[in-house]
Amino acid sequence: MSFSVNELLQRNLHAIFGERDSAARMKELEAIWQPEGVFVDPDGRYVGLDAISHRVDELQARFPAFDFIERGPVDPMHGVGRLAWGYGPEDDRIAVTGVDIAVTRDGRLLALYAFVD
Repeated sequence: MSFSVNELLQRNLHAIFGERDSAARMKELEAIWQPEGVFVDPDGRYVGLDAISHRVDELQARFPAFDFIERGPVDPMHGVGRLAWGYGPEDDRIAVTGVDIAVTRDGRLLALYAFVD
C-alpha cells in the first residue's frame, strides 16, 4: 500500500511515536515504514522497525506523561516532507518542540530525521 507524505508524517507522529501499545505500534510500523527504515534523532541512529519501536519505548519511558501535537500542516515536496511538532504534558504540549523531516520511497517512510529545537 502507498501513502501520501502528509499521511505518513501524521501517522508516524501519532500512531507510532504516540502509541504506547508496542504490538499496535509494530503493526503501524509495518504498514507505513520500509523494513530497512532509518530514524535519526539527536541521541542516535536507529535502523529497522524493531530498533525504531525500541527507541519509541525509550522516549515514552523517559517522558511517560508527554504526548505529541502537530504545530502546523505537513509541508510535502516530491516525496520528502516536514512536520513541526510539540511534545509535552497535557498542560504544556509544546514543552519540547522540533521538526520531523521524512524521506519516502514507494509511498512508505524510508528515513525520518527528528530535529529538536
